[in-house]
Amino acid sequence: MKKIGIFYGSSTGTCSDLAGKIAKRLNAETKDVADCKAADLLDYEVLLLGSSTWGVGDLQSDWETLLPELAKQNLNGKFVGLFGCGDSACYSDTFCNALALIKDGLADTGCTFIGSYAPQGYSYDETAAEQDGELIGLCVDDSNEADQTDDRIDTWIAALQPHIQ
Repeated sequence: MKKIGIFYGSSTGTCSDLAGKIAKRLNAETKDVADCKAADLLDYEVLLLGSSTWGVGDLQSDWETLLPELAKQNLNGKFVGLFGCGDSACYSDTFCNALALIKDGLADTGCTFIGSYAPQGYSYDETAAEQDGELIGLCVDDSNEADQTDDRIDTWIAALQPHIQ
């Protein structure tokens, strides 16, 4: 298996908990982006990047410093998977938009995005995290759909598998 690093931004602990669940399944390390510099991410072949979504589709605040720094790096040859938390009931039109903000921020780095899958069983109205009919990464709503989190993690990890072996 490739060397996997799981990096997350979490204000209330929900995204941190999600990162921990993913790490347990993949036997990987987790790191809070509040404590990282872009160079810390370069040691990994696979970067799993997570953020909660705030307000009306905003990136978690700790990413606001790291993302521009990471966007200046050459990530050619690296695989990037995205995961995040949102509220599909109260923010049904911006659910997990932070994933799209990270993807957009890293679009010119040479990385390969992995882990997209069909959005079956979700209840949001609209999200920037859905592109070309697929979610660009793992989207979790632990407030309203916690009973589906484990299955969603498994679906996402299955989508990652060809690139993390």
